[in-house]
Amino acid sequence: MTHKHIMPFGLLAKIWLVLLALTGVTVGVASFDFGYLNVLVAMSVASAKALLVVLFFMHLKYENRVLGAFLILVFVILAIFIGFTFFDVAWRPEAGA
Repeated sequence: MTHKHIMPFGLLAKIWLVLLALTGVTVGVASFDFGYLNVLVAMSVASAKALLVVLFFMHLKYENRVLGAFLILVFVILAIFIGFTFFDVAWRPEAGA
């Protein structure tokens, strides 16, 4: 009994190389100081990597659209929570001031 893969191995290898490159971007970004945008830049790169993993390695690209809509909803809710955390930290008075 043979199983046919949904995606060719060449495409998976290319996605893996892109993930390795984005990991290099993550390391490179960590050496720069973007001020209050540090977390935003880091989360953007991490979100791009997570999206590639979910779409291609977990085959969400070939699943039902409702499942994809729920995943987008989860990411929107997570972004809202992280945004509220940023607002709290940004407008917190300095300690000892």
